[in-house]
Amino acid sequence: MNREEAKKKIESLSEKIDYYNEQYYQNNRSEISDFEFDKLLEQLIALEEEYPELRQPDSPTQRVGGTVTKSFKTVYHKYPMLSLGNTYSREELEEFDNRVKKGLGDEPYEYFCELKFDGVALSLTYENGYLSRGVTRGDGTRGDDITANVKTIRTIPLKVKHIKDSPPFFEARGEAFMPRQTFIALNKEREDIGEEVYANARNTTSGTLKMQDSSIVAQRKLDCYLYSIMGDDLPVETHAEGIQLLERLGFNVSPTYRLCKTLEEVFDYIAEWEDKRRSLPLETDGIVVKVNRLDQQEQLGFTAKSPRWAIAYKYKAEDAITTLKDITYQVGRTGAITPVAELKPVFLAGTTVKRASLHNANEIERLDLRIGDQVFVEKGGEIIPKITGVDLSARKEGLEPVTYITHCPECGTELQRMEGEAVHYCPNQDGCPPQIKGRIVHFIQRKAMDIDSLGEKTIEMLFDKNLVKSPADLYDLTYENIISLEGFKEKGTNNLLTGIQKSKSVPFENVLFGLGIRFVGKTVAEKLAQAFKSIDALMNASYEDLIAVPEIGERIAHSVIEFLGNEQHIDEINRLKNAGVQMVIEEKEEIKLGNQLEGKTFVISGVFERHERDELKELIVAHGGKVLSSISGKLDFLLAGDNMGPSKKEKAEKLGIQIISESDFEGMISQ
Repeated sequence: MNREEAKKKIESLSEKIDYYNEQYYQNNRSEISDFEFDKLLEQLIALEEEYPELRQPDSPTQRVGGTVTKSFKTVYHKYPMLSLGNTYSREELEEFDNRVKKGLGDEPYEYFCELKFDGVALSLTYENGYLSRGVTRGDGTRGDDITANVKTIRTIPLKVKHIKDSPPFFEARGEAFMPRQTFIALNKEREDIGEEVYANARNTTSGTLKMQDSSIVAQRKLDCYLYSIMGDDLPVETHAEGIQLLERLGFNVSPTYRLCKTLEEVFDYIAEWEDKRRSLPLETDGIVVKVNRLDQQEQLGFTAKSPRWAIAYKYKAEDAITTLKDITYQVGRTGAITPVAELKPVFLAGTTVKRASLHNANEIERLDLRIGDQVFVEKGGEIIPKITGVDLSARKEGLEPVTYITHCPECGTELQRMEGEAVHYCPNQDGCPPQIKGRIVHFIQRKAMDIDSLGEKTIEMLFDKNLVKSPADLYDLTYENIISLEGFKEKGTNNLLTGIQKSKSVPFENVLFGLGIRFVGKTVAEKLAQAFKSIDALMNASYEDLIAVPEIGERIAHSVIEFLGNEQHIDEINRLKNAGVQMVIEEKEEIKLGNQLEGKTFVISGVFERHERDELKELIVAHGGKVLSSISGKLDFLLAGDNMGPSKKEKAEKLGIQIISESDFEGMISQ
């Protein structure tokens, strides 16, 4: 490929990737699989490495990160990022409205209302359509330049859409956040690999944005809602017009805002979102109320700390006070000890709360807890309730500070605490009951061996009957073993045995993840499997071999060597091998039958006479084509079978997409 061909290919790939990104992140539509998307990105990265002078500032490769920053440069904000005054009652909001009325005289005014998102404020500067800088709020006057990390947020445009009134220079402001489901998944992954879970999404977002390696930031899948645009000579006269301009430029704006003509409409908006906000993908703690006209904002001006034309109405915190009855200690799969506050039941935010996480010994010490204390419990951005403080005025005399346990509550082994870690661990991983059961539960999960006919309750029964004490024991189970369990009949027994049998064909990378090596999550397991191809090669790998694999650091390498060097684990792996579990990666050879469909895209719908749908997909790919999941203007062919949904046919006809039959398709690939 010469330079001109490379330039055209880079442009084509960039256009495709940007299109798929927009469909996925802005329109919630997935038109190609993650695998296909990653392949497109890999092609683009390879071409840009070969021709670095052709890399554009808005290239999709900027999204994957890779920049390592030792320190963040301090940047002074062109427009100070002031904080908002807070109000907590209707009366205080009425007082604000009276001040606005007095400041504007007899002029009519209206309010722009939007939700106050609980994230991290960002300032994004665009020059000639391109993102030139991303900066944190900092102290309001100056912040940190985190441009490399900001570029990994897929909903932030690297280049804005070309529109008639696009300003040559402007600053967009927004709130970066980690969606609730992403946060839950991140904590589940950390739990899987034996890491301490994060307390809340807001702090996790803040810490993520200040990471030195932008490739890790990219993996966190942050999002961002934009809420204002600033600049000289902008083609807008109101805040609402500024929001509409942001939307037209391609920014991600939460559609929850509203223009309110009166204060009563503002109160209606506040009441509407008090409960409705819980359905949003991130936490919110209030409403921001702004005077809509920009000239009126200028007329009202600022105090030293905040604008006089805007205020934040804060919802009442969801907290309560109750008695700390006891502290119990849970042992996780990796031996991590989690202290749990046992509370006198209290009704909070629609549910009765009896327990709250205390995270670790440091948190107990920070709160200075005593059994019998009256404690404040909050249900906010966290997944489970937490204790935020103690009512010292209600503390009774003689209550002793809590002393953290020194031995495992399950097996009695002395606890360990690694240097630099907040969590205590029970080191008896092969003899501590909760750790053994936890490892088996981890082994059977969907991302590992995927034995969906086996659940935690059944594992508990098998463990109690001494039938299963390790993952390998599952493959020794007999019909008689299972039918004897409470609640099992013939059908359930056969389903479980079939599920165990099917798991023997699960790919090696899933098995490796299922072994439960600390710090080895799904992604790390895949990288190790690809690098070493088999469990034998991995067991023989040296420390130097391991850290030579991309993204495998010192901590993971030591953990792998320790786990695979343990005699009990070696015996376990040999038993799994003998049972027929996959311990070698299956190298799939890509079949290429021709290039008749090169550059063509297909959607398959309906039932076919001579081919199964999966077979048609394979044939399309083997002849150079691509299979999409939904119909759009960029689709080439709709391959239609019997019983195809009428809506797909109608959409294809409306967009002028060619509809072909099974025979037509066979003719295309036989040419």
